[in-house]
Amino acid sequence: MFEKSLVDLIRGMRGHKGREAEYIQSAIKECRTEIRSQDMDVKATALLKLIYLEMFGYDMTWAAFNILEVMSAAKHMQKRVGYLAAVQTFRPDTEVLMLAENLLKKDLTSPSIPTLSLPLITLPHLVTSSLALSILPDLLPRLTHSQPAVRKKTITTLYRLALVYPETLIVAWPKIKDRLLDENEDSSVTAATVNVVCELGWRRPRDFLPLAPRLFELLIEGGNNWMAIKIIKLFAVLTPLEPRLVKKLVRPLTNLIQSTTAMSLLYECVSGIIQGGILDGADAGVNVEEVADLCISKLRGMILLEGDPNLKYVALLAFNKIVTTHPALVAMQQDVILRCLDDPDVSIRLQALELATGMVSSDNLQSVVDRLMKQLANAPPEKSTFLNGSVEDQDNTDLEQKLVPDKRGSEASPLPNEYRHEIISKILDMCAADTYANITDFEWYIETLVKLIRQLPGKTNDTLTGRHDRTLNLPARIGSQLLDVTVRVKELRPEAVRAAERLATMSSRGMYFASHGYGQAEILEVAAWLCGEYAVHLSSPYEVINSLVHDQTKDFASSTIGTIVQAIPKVFASITKSANQEWNASRKGTLELMLGRITSFLDTLSAHPNLEVQERSVEFLELLKLGSEALSAATIDAPEAPLLLIHALPALFEGSDLNPVSSAAQKKVPIPEDLDLDTPLNPNLDTILRSSQLIDEEEGDDEQTTAFNKFYFEREITALASIRPTTRSQYVEADNDEAVSYQGIPDSPQTQARKKAERAARNRDDPFYIPGGAHTPSDEIASVIGKQAGDLDVDSIPIVDLNIDPSQLQHGQSTEKPKKKPKRKFMIAADETLDPTSDQLSSSFSDTRAPRSLTRNLSNTAPSSSVPATGNRRNFLSVDSSNLGAFSLSDQEQSGTLQLDIERRLAEEAEMAAALKEVERKRLELARQEEEARTHVAEGVDEEGIVVKRKKKRSKKPAGDETTEQSLVDTLKKKKKKKVKKSEGGDPVQDSQPDFTEQ
Repeated sequence: MFEKSLVDLIRGMRGHKGREAEYIQSAIKECRTEIRSQDMDVKATALLKLIYLEMFGYDMTWAAFNILEVMSAAKHMQKRVGYLAAVQTFRPDTEVLMLAENLLKKDLTSPSIPTLSLPLITLPHLVTSSLALSILPDLLPRLTHSQPAVRKKTITTLYRLALVYPETLIVAWPKIKDRLLDENEDSSVTAATVNVVCELGWRRPRDFLPLAPRLFELLIEGGNNWMAIKIIKLFAVLTPLEPRLVKKLVRPLTNLIQSTTAMSLLYECVSGIIQGGILDGADAGVNVEEVADLCISKLRGMILLEGDPNLKYVALLAFNKIVTTHPALVAMQQDVILRCLDDPDVSIRLQALELATGMVSSDNLQSVVDRLMKQLANAPPEKSTFLNGSVEDQDNTDLEQKLVPDKRGSEASPLPNEYRHEIISKILDMCAADTYANITDFEWYIETLVKLIRQLPGKTNDTLTGRHDRTLNLPARIGSQLLDVTVRVKELRPEAVRAAERLATMSSRGMYFASHGYGQAEILEVAAWLCGEYAVHLSSPYEVINSLVHDQTKDFASSTIGTIVQAIPKVFASITKSANQEWNASRKGTLELMLGRITSFLDTLSAHPNLEVQERSVEFLELLKLGSEALSAATIDAPEAPLLLIHALPALFEGSDLNPVSSAAQKKVPIPEDLDLDTPLNPNLDTILRSSQLIDEEEGDDEQTTAFNKFYFEREITALASIRPTTRSQYVEADNDEAVSYQGIPDSPQTQARKKAERAARNRDDPFYIPGGAHTPSDEIASVIGKQAGDLDVDSIPIVDLNIDPSQLQHGQSTEKPKKKPKRKFMIAADETLDPTSDQLSSSFSDTRAPRSLTRNLSNTAPSSSVPATGNRRNFLSVDSSNLGAFSLSDQEQSGTLQLDIERRLAEEAEMAAALKEVERKRLELARQEEEARTHVAEGVDEEGIVVKRKKKRSKKPAGDETTEQSLVDTLKKKKKKKVKKSEGGDPVQDSQPDFTEQ
């Protein structure tokens, strides 16, 4: 029968393009038949084909027992195939692994070097604690093998055994140490020993300090860059424990940096200097500045001279380690670092961005931030195709097509949303570091924050999946810093409030917010709070009021609506306070119109599903209704506006300034001695609740209860057609209508008639009062505009005197050229605390005394660098090495105890094996006895199964026959007589035939 080889299998797969799966299934079926063959060559060939298919993801665990058969083959080529299959297939939980234990021990004692190497290579992949304990006595003698290759493989195998069975080190460490200290040892064995020592050293470095002289000799001798890298890594861990090593290592490390041409060794030398604390070793007599300058110059050359992006990346990594101790020296390489921000590799950009964050100071902060802002403005944003469901199906794209670069246009490539998010986050971190210590021009920073709003990326995967981590929410962080700067820097409040005013007005939102609209609610929440808290600095409060009561406000989140509702009466109070300066009919009419719009807006929010928004709306609605009544009752002849509007309403929002509060202030508040949080406020609360439920059940059919439920739960909410009323009379007569809010109690018809009569008598002599039946100017304007062009009566258009306040002109309408502003000095307010001696500056917005809604929703905490760990598939080669840290190699008592423990375990296992052997023998004896008891003994067979020949009784013969019988016997004796042969030496030799002579 003709069997296919591995080459035939590969050719067949290439020949069945498009139908590979069908061909592979047929090949696996053939392999299942061939692997059961008695011919070991056929079995090994089938297993080799299964190994190749296993690399494509096809399962071959079903052939575990056949793998053992091929592993035990006599030919080395077949045995090697079996061990290769065991490496790829066997795991520590494989059931047939216990059957391979004796085979591994047998091959470990093989005199053939190739055969001995097979178990040494295979054991690290499938070792278990029980297998390690069993195989350790056979593995330790291989450390003294005559061949260096065997000693090298044995050392690495012992390390892998120690990861699974840490007690291995107690027995193996003295022999491993001897291999390291042996100066005549082969270099490959020494390199392997150094590798194992380095892996063990970072867990318990103190145990390896006695090896420092030998390691230093190996570092000086050189010749092996890989071994030198491992030694440098180990010395970086040992130097904190032995400060004298710092001065000892400076000269060889600097010589290596200056002389080596291997970039890997150069980077490890620089990394060893940084991690080993040599740059902090000024006390040990080290010229730190010279060493740091040498490292930085070499790293600069790796970025400029080498075109390899990997070297550029590791150089930036080293810069990030040096910048913590020598930021000034790193800042001198600003040109090279900022050039890396434009690198096409995103990973290099991120490292350069991280480095730029660490090297900023008050001198270069603005230049670095402006460079990042320029990169954000010039690069187009990434298209968020996943938001509208138009993502291209990448699974159906050919792999070769993905490798072809896209050269369809020469425009700048778009920035990924993740990288854009990282840039904005780093800008906020750089500017807010140490409570804005590096910022010298806060006006520039306010403008930068406003520009960052425009550059916000779209919704990311975190926002789509419902994660609302405030540390990752860039709009909330930008808003919190805008608010924090305004609160801390009093000199900056006019500029900050004008910036917030531009963000809040409807006419300019399109210029300052991105087109996708992400983050608009969070920014408007802060802008509304600033406009309300510092309304005195507003340049156009009327436009701010009109923007806050716009229909679009109702679509925001509840927290944003609540802040806007809180800011509206504050802005209105600042308007009424300034209205008393020029009190006239025009000002009164303006206030009446504005009050009507505000009350209509609050009236629609009085039934909002959020209780906080509903409560604020109802409270301010009732308050402003009182103001509307007072304004309607005021006359033009009065010297000033109603006191309720110009004194009482502004007094509600006046008081001391809000200052930032330290995060530790709350902990310093003393707890009252009589505070008892365990005692309930009302001990009869459960009884009251149960009685209320019983009352509801008993009075469920009462008419009063039905009306109550209908009013609160079934009343239809009146939807207004528009927030803007048609005439001013509708606001004046709005008090006669039935109250929409559930807080308002409707007046009786007699009370309404009396109020109407009093109002008519009061307004009868008022020349500015317009009766209900008359037409207002707004009605006239609407009727004129509604006419056709031919019937237009120009004379009927009313003439209105517009008193424009020059201070109300927008910022961009000034024709004069702006003069260069002198440099201003800003004072940053510190955090308030109960103990002035322990003030701690904090840039966190959560420390600022702000409204509860803003404190709850906004945070200035820096984003966390850690990423939730994802459930990645664990590699089968990864082994937990945390148990090695619990062993001290220098503890002799522990070493002796563990040595006795291992010997005791070995003795117990040997005793257990002997007991099991004895039990197996007894079991076989009992089985044999039971089988014999069931067997029927045949005639002529004894109990032991031996055939017995019975002698026949001889009959007496007559005397005459004795002579004949005697002659016959003599004849037989002659025939059966033994033959004597002569040997070459003349000695007689007997024939080997048995003697059948009768006795």
